[in-house]
Amino acid sequence: EVQLVESGGGLVQAGGSLRLSCHASGFSFDDYAISWFRQAPGKEREGVSCLSTGDGRTYYADSVKGRFTISVDIAKNTVYLQMSSLKLEGTTVYYCAAISDSYCYTLTADEYEYWGQGTQVTVSS
Repeated sequence: EVQLVESGGGLVQAGGSLRLSCHASGFSFDDYAISWFRQAPGKEREGVSCLSTGDGRTYYADSVKGRFTISVDIAKNTVYLQMSSLKLEGTTVYYCAAISDSYCYTLTADEYEYWGQGTQVTVSS
């Protein structure tokens, strides 16, 4: 059974940093690309970043480029999202998701097959 479990969310001040973790089980990282999405109340789910396990390439939405870093620890079956210079955006739920392709070809939420339960991030002033 494929499972994705996020952790690391919490309350942080604007300008601060936070690292999210996504622990995966039930599948091999070699066969899946892993992405992070976020969703604020009343808004659509937005693709934030993707890691291609096939070639190690990373992709970022323009809104987070230069501030967020996606990485993987294969031994721990965990993908991380290091977030820095966080903006005052209120409360957002971050999700990790997996798609059965080694390469990131999309950040469209509907195309992802597996999702974690989400972890909440609140950025305050």
